[in-house]
Amino acid sequence: MNLKISNTKKHLSGNIKITGSKSESNRLLILQALYPSLKISNLSNSDDSHYLQKALESEDELIDIHHAGTAMRFLTAYFSALEDREVVLTGSKRMTERPVKLLVDALKKMGADISYEKNEGYPPIRIKGKKLEAETVSLEANISSQYISALMLIAPSLPNGLEINLEGKITSTPYIKMTLEILQRAGITGAFKGNTIKVEPAEQLEEQTLAVESDWSSASYYYSLAAIAESADLKLSTYRKTSLQGDSCLAEIYKQFGVSTTFGEDYVLLEKRPGSKPKRIEENLQNSPDIAQTIAVTCLALNIPCYLTGLHTLKIKETDRLVALKTEIEKFGSRVEVTQDSLELFPQENFSKNVSVATYNDHRMAMAFAPLGLKVPFEIKDADVVSKSYPGFWEDFQKLNFEVEKTLI
Repeated sequence: MNLKISNTKKHLSGNIKITGSKSESNRLLILQALYPSLKISNLSNSDDSHYLQKALESEDELIDIHHAGTAMRFLTAYFSALEDREVVLTGSKRMTERPVKLLVDALKKMGADISYEKNEGYPPIRIKGKKLEAETVSLEANISSQYISALMLIAPSLPNGLEINLEGKITSTPYIKMTLEILQRAGITGAFKGNTIKVEPAEQLEEQTLAVESDWSSASYYYSLAAIAESADLKLSTYRKTSLQGDSCLAEIYKQFGVSTTFGEDYVLLEKRPGSKPKRIEENLQNSPDIAQTIAVTCLALNIPCYLTGLHTLKIKETDRLVALKTEIEKFGSRVEVTQDSLELFPQENFSKNVSVATYNDHRMAMAFAPLGLKVPFEIKDADVVSKSYPGFWEDFQKLNFEVEKTLI
């Protein structure tokens, strides 16, 4: 499905209820599989969470998680520790190009039985579940936090728990803290001090229901809308001021664009009033790389140069997001320079017309570019890719007076 989008409104106003956080939901789904006494409310309706649920319920040998990267990492650890269960874990073509070697190596050190079906270091992988009795494991700290979280989530089900020693500078610390705090909310004892994570064993957990906060990554697109609009009043639910999610830093970052955030009991109110704009944006997004695309497009729309760093994990996402951003932004007439971990935007005041933005099977490419429709009409290819994390995105967008028109493929 290709969509042409535009919006000529100067003021944006609306109430939007956003689905539960994919990051929180997927962590809780793994815990629930290990401890059935757990119940979950406000679960994400994303494709990723759907595929993870389906995989956890499946009795098949072949498990296909499609584009769900989080599911690949979490399930690799989960099935490794599931005694007497053998599976082949695979996914989309892009998923077979995303490395899993560092996690597999760590699990093998713990005694796991994992082999590669095709290419060394990449899915599909064959996992023969067994009892893992290792008490400690070491791995590099500057890798995807999902590898570390995958180990943390199975740790309480292991006979001795697990001590994880991280070597070097840690990447995406908020996501590691999120995993730890979710474990603690469920009643599991754990600590994260310096470069060491320790999770104690837990045979069973009390019966309880844990609520999922709405997704801050999804909220980023409304922050972008508010920033680009001349004025805005947008109410988003369900959110907490004491969020576990790293992307909640949006509230602070978007102050630079004139967007204020007021926290209610279970919502945030975004307000923008006409005024000045920053001359340049510089942000290190090492702890929140998923909002890089949103910030870059906000700056493009407002003709603000930006320099974003800490982005090395974007190279191994659904696509190489840095290269994809450069390619698609430059279609509008601006210039972008990227390195292995940074992006610098040199915007032009006038936008090229009749642009068609490719999405590369990446939900965030579609949603990050959508707010640009406030400045110039354009087309988004394969727009239904948003279902990966936010299936109702285009319906919610239309509530804000956006014209969303299907075009011929």
